[in-house]
Amino acid sequence: MIKRQSPHGHHIAVPDPELRGKQTALVIIDMQYHGASREHGLIGKRLAEGQPEAVTYVLDRVERVTVPAIQRLQHAFRDAGMEVVHVKTQSLTSDGRDRGPAAKRHGTHVRPGTRTADILDEIAPVGDEIVIAKTCSGVFNCTNIDYVLRNIGVSTLVLGGMVTGSCVAAAARDGADKGYFVVVAEDATASWSADMQTQSIEDLRDRSAKIMSADEVIAKIATPVLAPSA
Repeated sequence: MIKRQSPHGHHIAVPDPELRGKQTALVIIDMQYHGASREHGLIGKRLAEGQPEAVTYVLDRVERVTVPAIQRLQHAFRDAGMEVVHVKTQSLTSDGRDRGPAAKRHGTHVRPGTRTADILDEIAPVGDEIVIAKTCSGVFNCTNIDYVLRNIGVSTLVLGGMVTGSCVAAAARDGADKGYFVVVAEDATASWSADMQTQSIEDLRDRSAKIMSADEVIAKIATPVLAPSA
């Protein structure tokens, strides 16, 4: 057996995944107007308060790197007939009474039917793509996503979205613990600072997830499967 070296030393590097067929789904997390738009939500509030320096990095990352990477992944998955799943933060009720204690303490409440609850137009769901609303950071902890993914035969997840060290990391760790092979497309994720982004990715690398770029994922999808030699 060939042991792959991990940057963490005490971990064996995660092997390259097979990213073909109905068993692989692209799962995009929290790319909505609540937290990924300059006109609305958290970023819009900082800009309105005259604090552009607090969101300069994340805005540039989302608009120049993350959204284009997600668009490329969505096109590749859709063209291959593979599942694209959207996860967003949204309460079930207008007053948010269904939220968990942590969301209530933090004041996180995205009302259904509001613009902040919408996924960004440029990466919005198409057709009957699955959309799952959550009220906690970890989608596996407060939704039926595990039940849904298993019902459609998914065993491998390619994750993108924001924030990398919070909701994306929670999905990666929880998904891996539940037996999914998890890939995080690094350029399809975003954090509030460059340091946060780097640290979050390194915390996941070869522990809970295989770290790849969007183009590396796409190349895997496009590579034909070779029949075994006789």
